[in-house]
Amino acid sequence: MSDTGRESFTDKASAAIKPDSQKSTTEHFGDKMKGHGDSMASTLQPNSEKSGTQKMGDTFSSNSNHNDQSLLDKAKNAVGMGDKH
Repeated sequence: MSDTGRESFTDKASAAIKPDSQKSTTEHFGDKMKGHGDSMASTLQPNSEKSGTQKMGDTFSSNSNHNDQSLLDKAKNAVGMGDKH
């Protein structure tokens, strides 16, 4: 089961299985938008806050971020407002 706010694993699988030649323009656009949104959500969510199944799903879909900090935490740290100065 995917984490809240993330694309479900069944949606990802069904989009990957259906040949592009059988998809409408709307389906192509929807798949692209969902993929970008899920990739962004993966990057924003620290690995330490992901469930085990989400980490595994991100690894298989090449969406895993290789850090334990969210982008927001990195930005805070960069300007000296975070926990790590």
